[in-house]
Amino acid sequence: MTDNAAVSWFADLRITDRPTVGGKGASLGELTYAGIDVPPGFVVTTAAFELFLKALEERSPVRALIEPLDETDLDAVTAVSKTLRQRVVEEPLPQQVERAILDAHLALTGADMAVPVAVRSSATTEDAEDASFAGLQDTFLWVLDAQDTVARVRECWGSLYSVESITYRRKHGLPEDGVAMAVVVQKMVDARTAGVMFTRSPTTGDKSVITIEGAWGLGSAVVSGEVTPDRWVMGKITGEISVRDISEKHIRQVPAPGGGIVDEELSGDMRTQPSLSDDELQALRTVGRKIERHYGRPQDIEWAIDQEGKLLLLQSRPETVWSAKAAAPVAPVIDDPLKHVMTIFGGRQ
Repeated sequence: MTDNAAVSWFADLRITDRPTVGGKGASLGELTYAGIDVPPGFVVTTAAFELFLKALEERSPVRALIEPLDETDLDAVTAVSKTLRQRVVEEPLPQQVERAILDAHLALTGADMAVPVAVRSSATTEDAEDASFAGLQDTFLWVLDAQDTVARVRECWGSLYSVESITYRRKHGLPEDGVAMAVVVQKMVDARTAGVMFTRSPTTGDKSVITIEGAWGLGSAVVSGEVTPDRWVMGKITGEISVRDISEKHIRQVPAPGGGIVDEELSGDMRTQPSLSDDELQALRTVGRKIERHYGRPQDIEWAIDQEGKLLLLQSRPETVWSAKAAAPVAPVIDDPLKHVMTIFGGRQ
């Protein structure tokens, strides 16, 4: 395998590249192609993962240990998970894979080795229309060092064998031979505000509205449910804001000295101040409509606004809740806009 096969850049990717760069990597490539502002980055490909896994399996099985597992036998799944994750974390990377990651990291960050990156799992089965793997594998934020990036790539690979991930695959009957892990390495956004946007109501399925949820700081606090975000419901075409649900935001997640993130207590007006202005809401609506048109179906979008006020997109995946109910009638437009507000926030990575 050449170094080029181990790494692919967002600018060279499309959504059809999911088998080699996973759902997240393919989506970021597609967004870049569509002219959406995306923080730059690269993907450690499934070819690199397969080479790594081949070395592991030459000594003892990996995939063959998972195939016979019963997802309801938590003890057995936990034992296999512990064994495999330890093996993955301890296994040295193939030399050409490590070299490719280090070279790409240097190209992304330049001579400034303090440029932070996010290292994000991108499984081949995630973000597909028929299965949602999102949130089952690891993500690492504000990674500062090239060697630490290499270590985090290995940990992302290991998270493919987490209890939750194994159980999900066994429950859905996904063959292990078809499962591989790519890893996204992307410049971090020092977010003033971040959150998610749904181009279809997550509670009623109404396609005429956009729901936006946001909070101060990095979006990790929102997607994990640690902070109750502000929520707005807007007319997709008109831009009319029918719901403003401003929460009390007690913390925000910010970069920690030396890498990683930390919770920072909020005080005073900031707790109850809206985390987005009306102009920013309209900018999000505009880009949400553009992304939905590009993909031709409703989307679940992660976004961030940096300290200078620039809007950046971090991920877009197909909306899955209502598409799974496609056989049922689509919910009509309803009189009470509050019903569009998402009350239960599922974690995602």
